[in-house]
Amino acid sequence: MAFALRLMSGAIFSAGLLMSHLVAADARFVSEDIFELEYASDVQISADGSHIVYVRSSHDVMSDGNRHSLWMHELSSDKHYPLHADQYNYTKPVWSANGKKLAFVSNRDGRNQLYVHWLEQDKNAVITQVEKGISDIRWSPDGNWLAFTMEVPAGPSEYAKSVYTPKKPKGAKWAESTKIIEKARYQADGKGILEPAYRHVFVVPTTGGSARQLTEGDYQHRGPLAWVPDSSALVFSANRNKDWEYQGSEANLYQISLHSAEMTELTDAPGTEYNPQFSPDGKQLAYLTRTDARVPYQNTEVALMNTSNRKTRQISEKLDRSVSDYGWQNSNNIVIQYDDRGKRKLAKMNLDGKLQVLTDNLSGATLGRPYISGSFSVADNGAIAYTHGSSQRPADLGYWFKGKARQLTDLNQDLLGHKQLGQVHEIEYASSFDGEKIQGWYITPPDFDPEKTYPLLLEIHGGPHLAYGPHFSAELQRYAAEGYVVFYANHRGSSSYGERFAMLLDGKYSSREDFADHNSGVDAMIAKGFIDDRNLFIAGGSAGGIASAYAIGLTDRFNAAAITKPVINWVSKVLTADSYLGQIRNQFPGMPWDNLEHYWQRSPLSLVGNVTTPSLIMTGEADRRTPMSESEQFYQALKLRKVDAALVRVPGAPHGIAGKPSRMIAKIEHTLAWFKRYRKD
Repeated sequence: MAFALRLMSGAIFSAGLLMSHLVAADARFVSEDIFELEYASDVQISADGSHIVYVRSSHDVMSDGNRHSLWMHELSSDKHYPLHADQYNYTKPVWSANGKKLAFVSNRDGRNQLYVHWLEQDKNAVITQVEKGISDIRWSPDGNWLAFTMEVPAGPSEYAKSVYTPKKPKGAKWAESTKIIEKARYQADGKGILEPAYRHVFVVPTTGGSARQLTEGDYQHRGPLAWVPDSSALVFSANRNKDWEYQGSEANLYQISLHSAEMTELTDAPGTEYNPQFSPDGKQLAYLTRTDARVPYQNTEVALMNTSNRKTRQISEKLDRSVSDYGWQNSNNIVIQYDDRGKRKLAKMNLDGKLQVLTDNLSGATLGRPYISGSFSVADNGAIAYTHGSSQRPADLGYWFKGKARQLTDLNQDLLGHKQLGQVHEIEYASSFDGEKIQGWYITPPDFDPEKTYPLLLEIHGGPHLAYGPHFSAELQRYAAEGYVVFYANHRGSSSYGERFAMLLDGKYSSREDFADHNSGVDAMIAKGFIDDRNLFIAGGSAGGIASAYAIGLTDRFNAAAITKPVINWVSKVLTADSYLGQIRNQFPGMPWDNLEHYWQRSPLSLVGNVTTPSLIMTGEADRRTPMSESEQFYQALKLRKVDAALVRVPGAPHGIAGKPSRMIAKIEHTLAWFKRYRKD
């Protein structure tokens, strides 16, 4: 009897352990959870501040795609409800000035078209029947017109028309026709070889009808667009010079009449002027501007033009941060969006440049890695709608009014509320290269015990003129869930720290300088006492992939590396990738054939003779930003040296390799499996 009781007791104890294990497993963030994540984006508040519409994005596990619906929040009643949420996609919502109508783009009729929704009547109407994608939608102040931009095919060139093509016999099956490329800008990542086309400005009546093209010529006319206050004309940005393809840093503001199509050049300063917005009283035209300096990074400034005499001045110069977006709060104040020390902030700026920070929790509009992200819009009463995120949640709907901010939704509580996520902590340390202060963060695994030791995963961001921060990251949370302390830092060259810090990598990308920033961070983490220095790993994508490949040519301290979509040979990269025109001009001292030594010194391939670190290399087969040939060069070089390596090709994937949920999961799980091979007990 006692023996039977002991057996029963043991069975109950074992069952308890099993249940405990199951609960713990269920509480971890697993790859399948990525399909269930949601986030808010493109938040738009009505002019009277009564309603907020936003795009609610989610994933479809059956199609491995993204779903976008429109949701509404009614502020007076605090009601939250779907406006359009079905099997179709809905994006780019824009309010009419009176707040009674909403324009948006949807594929509900088979291809993307412009629609208008009448709120009081709860009715929709398709407004356009166009062949190409619609962007930069703007209501006229009087509510009678919708303006937008759209590409117009250029048609065959004179050379293409001159090529003789014999007539194909009936029923014959010939090879696919040739493609003739003559443009300097002929390819784009995610789009492939581009059909020659020019972006133009169109208008269409808000009650529907034929879209009318306003701009002409073989130039690219870009938004955002701005209507003049009396709805008689539009302002846009364009480079209408003959050599515009080679002048990526040049664009001026133009005004075009709605009725006569007469065009007036408003700015002619060297550099780029774009995103025009008229003040509510019509006396000022604000816009964003950058110079045409041949540099890899510079701040974007806010400028003002007096509409009566066209005198201009910059008002954000003292900030030493790049203004990424803005909106008029009233005729005396502008709300600006800028990045500062790994966070995205909203601040009120008066017309003399005096600044008052409103909130710093814009976040969460990217799911994969912890990049700074977020957007906002402003109502006539000064209220602000924005994407509110944190290190524990993707973007929700946020609302700021009269000094108080609040979160209006909790889109992922059902998924993440019972999950044990890794906690994000800040760290600051000095680089061993020159003592430069570097800001970073690390994620500790769930149930972290500081008395134990954990493997360290250094993850390096792309850009390099981008920035991570304390934001939600599905990829890094997965690594933490598998027991890694995940460390990431904003090394020199990162944005959100001003021009001086970003320009520390000018002519030195990649280099021993940025390697020292990362390597010193690893040392700082080991000094905390809970890192197992026998288990150090390195990973990164794009510029982070370059930095990872460069690092293992300088050190053998890492057990293994996961190198995603890297540049390995700068000479071949700039002569095969889609970014060559701007990259050669702004990042290098000249053409590769004239500066071969400089290009080679920046290339990880120059250090491959030192590499002993087992390396996983992963790239999308459709990547035109860092083409597959770059990864193949590194893989073959490592194989020739008999260094353990694996090349993972992702079919159909562009540079945004994790754009589909299954691809994000594949990226994570391939990395985890590779690191597990070299993780020491």
